[in-house]
Amino acid sequence: MQLPRRAFLHLAAGVAALPVVTRAGRAQAWPVRPVRLVVGFPPGGGADAAARIVANRLSEMWGQQVVIENKGGAGSNIAFDTVAHASGDGYTMLLGVPGLVTNRFLYSALTYDPDADFAPVSLIGTYGNLLVVPNTSPVTSLREFIALAKANPGKLTYASPGIGTTPQLAGELLKHKAAIEITHVPYRGTGAGALSDVIAGRVDSMFNTTGSLLQPARAGQVRGIAVTSAERPATAAEFPTFAEAGIPGFDVSGWYAIFVPVRTPPDLVAKIHADTAAVLSEPVIKSRFDALGVTIVASTPAELAARVRAETEMWGPIIKAANIKAE
Repeated sequence: MQLPRRAFLHLAAGVAALPVVTRAGRAQAWPVRPVRLVVGFPPGGGADAAARIVANRLSEMWGQQVVIENKGGAGSNIAFDTVAHASGDGYTMLLGVPGLVTNRFLYSALTYDPDADFAPVSLIGTYGNLLVVPNTSPVTSLREFIALAKANPGKLTYASPGIGTTPQLAGELLKHKAAIEITHVPYRGTGAGALSDVIAGRVDSMFNTTGSLLQPARAGQVRGIAVTSAERPATAAEFPTFAEAGIPGFDVSGWYAIFVPVRTPPDLVAKIHADTAAVLSEPVIKSRFDALGVTIVASTPAELAARVRAETEMWGPIIKAANIKAE
């Protein structure tokens, strides 16, 4: 028996609406269990601190714990691989860092596709890196640091949280622009002993995020020299930029962002984005990021994707020219 045309159209409209209702209901119900936020660095560094600020507030908002899962090492590749191969059910998120851009140039093979395996959600914030030296160092400015390096080619060392990280790239860019030779000493994050080695004078200097080094510098544990961003961050205005200190055009900034597995349904991506944006708009959250030297910069997923593309085009030639390899 054929249905009357009006009844048929009414039924068809109801069937077409079912996926929408299902998606809306899923987003409203989620999360019903803890969510993990995977961080590619050990506890104690700037990335870990930034992740915990966002995770703690989302835990309150969602009524479910957002658990930080630290998977340090291999330039964050372990963390990237974990999230790339996770179920796209909304219960796994990634704290994205510039390694998601640069690792394709540093490693001969990756177990994930940085372009195809992740869905961008939102930028969280940007930060400069800080160059510090031990309090026992004779260096008090970037010009003095460069002069000392030129007088002792290859003898000065600088620590970073790992090969291919933005802090190391800042050090390599300084070598290129200032025509100096300093020796890189990579660590597995700030918590792996880099800061204590700088404090003790076992390493001559260190590049790392303001989130990791701003407080030790302000507390007098080390001496802050200059920041690598194009402008002085409002949160670290006491330190000159490299450009102000004698290296025109120097600009190396890092960032934190939220990504999820690409299979995550769009409605859940939209909810995570909206809730993250709400968290970042809160004054108390801004004050916590200020303490890390991180400037909050929220974004749409499209804006985050555009940033990743632009930085991929920028860093590829620089890394190749410096012949930086992670293996």
